[in-house]
Amino acid sequence: MMPLIYAETGAPVIVKRIGGTPEVKKHLEDLGFVVGSEVSVINSLGENLIVKVKESRVAVSDELARKIMV
Repeated sequence: MMPLIYAETGAPVIVKRIGGTPEVKKHLEDLGFVVGSEVSVINSLGENLIVKVKESRVAVSDELARKIMV
């Protein structure tokens, strides 16, 4: 298991665990990051990641990406 920030670009990965406060977990869940879902990193822009989740593209900060374990 590793944080999403270290996932290989373009390779689909499965979300295993989401860390952080209840508010952070709820925010990530609202974006589509739920345990068992498939996500893939599209691109890395500075300290942000563009991630494909549930047929959408979402930008997440480095800090949030470190809370998503894949």
